[in-house]
Amino acid sequence: MKAILSRKLGTALLTGSLLISAGCSSNAGNNAGNAANGNTSGNDTDPVTFTFFGADASPNWNKMQDDIGKEITATTGVTLNAEFDVGSGGGQDKISMMAASGDYPELIYAKGELGKLVDAEAVLDLTDLIDKYAPNIKKVMGDNMNRMKYSNDNQAIYSIPTNVGVDNQNFDATNGFQIQHRVLKELGYPEVRTVQDYENVLKEYAAKHPTTDGQPTIPMTVNADGWKVMITVTNQGDVTTGGTNDGEYYVNPETYETMLHYKKPEEKEYFRWLNHMYNEGLLDKDSFVQKDDQYKAKIASGRVLGLTSVEWEYQDAENALKAAGKDEYTYAHFPVTLSEEYKDHAMQSVGVDGYGISITTACKDPVRAIKFLDWLSSEEGQVLRNWGIEGKQYNVDNGQRVISADILDQKVNDAANFTKNTGIGLYSILGVRYGDGVKDSTDNYYTTNFTEQILAEYSDAEKESLAAYKAATWKDLFPAEDEFPVKEWGALYNMPVPTDGDYQVIYQKTQDIVHKRIPEAILASTADFDKIYDDFIAELNKAGAEKMEKEYTELVKARVSLFTGKDVE
Repeated sequence: MKAILSRKLGTALLTGSLLISAGCSSNAGNNAGNAANGNTSGNDTDPVTFTFFGADASPNWNKMQDDIGKEITATTGVTLNAEFDVGSGGGQDKISMMAASGDYPELIYAKGELGKLVDAEAVLDLTDLIDKYAPNIKKVMGDNMNRMKYSNDNQAIYSIPTNVGVDNQNFDATNGFQIQHRVLKELGYPEVRTVQDYENVLKEYAAKHPTTDGQPTIPMTVNADGWKVMITVTNQGDVTTGGTNDGEYYVNPETYETMLHYKKPEEKEYFRWLNHMYNEGLLDKDSFVQKDDQYKAKIASGRVLGLTSVEWEYQDAENALKAAGKDEYTYAHFPVTLSEEYKDHAMQSVGVDGYGISITTACKDPVRAIKFLDWLSSEEGQVLRNWGIEGKQYNVDNGQRVISADILDQKVNDAANFTKNTGIGLYSILGVRYGDGVKDSTDNYYTTNFTEQILAEYSDAEKESLAAYKAATWKDLFPAEDEFPVKEWGALYNMPVPTDGDYQVIYQKTQDIVHKRIPEAILASTADFDKIYDDFIAELNKAGAEKMEKEYTELVKARVSLFTGKDVE
């Protein structure tokens, strides 16, 4: 593995352009080479700035002038000169430009674009660096070190998974289908289990209240801006028909055979239901032309009765409602499926697997960088990132960390300013971490997501809805985690796929078809739906979907073998 690291650093020294990055000194190549040999200039707390790019937007980023950022710099000496993607880009365009130009930041959270950086030899193999300088990362990952390896064929570690928590327990649900609390209350808290139940609720309430605060009531809207269409539209076709939400594919859990999930016969019926909702006037007519900010503005206005999303996707808009004192306009979560024969798999565990942070060949001091990431992964670093600073964001009472009522009010009802000022929530992707339900050496939870704290953060409207459904948290309404096996293939959104050749060409063709034909089918007349959807499936196959699915099946089988040690044929 050391040879791989040296080769990548050598490539950077030869090309030169790979080392051009804001914040990188002219002797970056020499520093990187020294670091690879275990030498780093200065002390571990000397001031240093690393450039960083995050593939997700971070509108509350405060240039580390928040409480946690200042503490991180004071303790480690590290400051991040950070840039984040904007809107719904997911880093795709920006990282493609980096790979083409050779101009990289020193640290990068690449999400699904890691493969482009690996192919460009732009990211370091972290295996030796972790082994020598990252005891906390090794401790947290434990028996899951194999899950950091890139693939069966290339077992280098190019990123450290940071968007998932190790040994995570689900204490709450934040996905499913959403309905405003005020709607549920007026209708006497009806059963919401199937898409028909969901439709009935929205239809009845909208008929009674055609306007909301002087504006037209919107029974349901979706976000089709960029990749968000997967979250609120296409993924739901799989989820509502018993799928396990593996991106664009359905995986047969017995054979590991894969296919584009749109080909499931039952899934056609979900999109038929969306077509029906549109023709009934229940689905926002602007759903497929509105931008992300317009979608969120509608939600923040309080006039959207229902969503088909996950809380992080519309969180900013819901925070605006809370800040305005409109808790009754926020949303309950239900495990809605096409019919009762299907189960929502939201609680199914993927194990330790997810997007992560990488160190690039442009980094002037990889040893210092990995030590920084390792400190963030320590108990001290995790508590700081999750809870904040003792005496400011929490206190210790009889050995237990507690959040005072006034701080809790800020956290819940003025979330944007709270995040910007404290930094809580801004640094989660910078280090590995334990998940919800894991306790530290002081017998306190690492995170603030545990039952007592979750209940304390619920609004009165949420508590009233939950009580009506005889539930303590939203999780209680969903099929339990122990009803499903841990996914042997992990989180497929994070599985490396070929970045060149036929796979990428076919994948892009099928994506273009999906993004054109699914909206077309939903917005068609009822009489035209079947023909459009059937032509859509035929078009996918004509574009080479079956060849792509065969290749993807082999990748899934190899990943199961890597993660589990099974000999998968």
